Amino acid sequence: MAKDLAEEQKEQLIQLAHAKMPFGKYKDYYLIDIPEHYIVWYKNKGFPKGKLGQQMQMVYELKLNGLEGMIRNIKKAYPKP
Repeated sequence: MAKDLAEEQKEQLIQLAHAKMPFGKYKDYYLIDIPEHYIVWYKNKGFPKGKLGQQMQMVYELKLNGLEGMIRNIKKAYPKP
């Protein structure tokens, strides 16, 4: 069961590494590349519902902890097919 959870988390991180903003000022930017101030603004305003909001919350936590490089490395290691 732990392996299943680890696989699921790995897949979420790979998806996050390739996720792009679908609208607004930073449309088509990778979520991880959106400036921190904009992510913080969304944190205060409220993230969108659904998968995008969950991914933006993850980006917020990663940026807060200085882990953006990890996602960029994942994007390189697991190129989108």
